[in-house]
Amino acid sequence: MLVTGAAGFIGSHLCERLLADGHQVVGVDSYTDYYERADKERNLEPARANSGFSFEELDLVDADLRAALDGVKVVFHLADQSAVRSSWGSHFDRFVRDNVVATQRLLEAVKEMPIGRLVYASSSAVYGDAEMSPTRENALPRPISPYGMTKLAAEYLALLYMRNFGIPVVALRYFTVYGPRQRPDMALARFMQALATNQEIEVFGDGEQARDFTYISDVVDGTVKAAGRAVSGQVINLGGGSRVTINQVLATLEEVSGMQVRKRNLPATPGDPKHAVASINLARERLGWEPRVTLRDGLTKQWEWFQEALGRPVKTAG
Repeated sequence: MLVTGAAGFIGSHLCERLLADGHQVVGVDSYTDYYERADKERNLEPARANSGFSFEELDLVDADLRAALDGVKVVFHLADQSAVRSSWGSHFDRFVRDNVVATQRLLEAVKEMPIGRLVYASSSAVYGDAEMSPTRENALPRPISPYGMTKLAAEYLALLYMRNFGIPVVALRYFTVYGPRQRPDMALARFMQALATNQEIEVFGDGEQARDFTYISDVVDGTVKAAGRAVSGQVINLGGGSRVTINQVLATLEEVSGMQVRKRNLPATPGDPKHAVASINLARERLGWEPRVTLRDGLTKQWEWFQEALGRPVKTAG
């Protein structure tokens, strides 16, 4: 099995799950400088300790991928350039390169190989401000950020290659994944960093925007299941199964950490949807998947990991 974006937050957890299931895993990553390479190297340490893991440092846009794909039956394509705020302005070309062009290059390589499945990691950002919440997969995609637009373009590309070249593709739309190793720019990682250093937590907007927080082990489980079920050509949501506002998350984090949150509201971010909540009925039906980790339990696990990463004794409110 091959995992692109293997050194990232979700990719590294996926590699560990596949290895634990007894698979041989090839990890691919280009170590883009979006955040510290040292953090990504640490992400990979558990996988590197397993003899079933091999790693290739490759840029999907210009690398010859044939050797890495040789003998691979399943490709999990998680590599991308994420984040809504930084996708505006002069950084847009990087999002096009890393999300759209890189996906097209991978598909070109894969179409020459007899693979059994390509699982593409899409995003709830493709929905934008959806008309209905929870949002079903048949809702009209209306991305409101350049990031969301590039994820939708890559998703369409993958399905286009399926129709024309027979690549068995399934696209998973992830909703707000969190947990240990979360990227430092993501909301919960920022909140915990501010809380641990007694800084104000910056909240974009009024905090009443709703999200579907999905714990990392749940999203990995759904991703693994998508590789083995008869779901080629499908687009499937993976969400945490509950509607939670940012203010409710902060209240729960305060309970979990035993620390008092100091909040500062900033103007809402352009391209940030007011609500992003998933209908997960299709995942239940087609994948036999159900999110299992509650928000409180997931926040506790991430907070404990964060404290350990800072070299502090783990303290939670219990």
